[in-house]
Amino acid sequence: MSEDLNSNNIENDEFNLNTEESDYKDLITRLKEIKSTIALLGKTIFK
Repeated sequence: MSEDLNSNNIENDEFNLNTEESDYKDLITRLKEIKSTIALLGKTIFK
């Protein structure tokens, strides 16, 4: 029974890592979009 719990914990840890990695990638993508928007706004304002 202890082996089952350890196996489930490992699977949960792997899932959490995948979720965190996905969240991190989504954050980087969003930050790049924000950077592009700011650059475009800067060009528009300082024409």
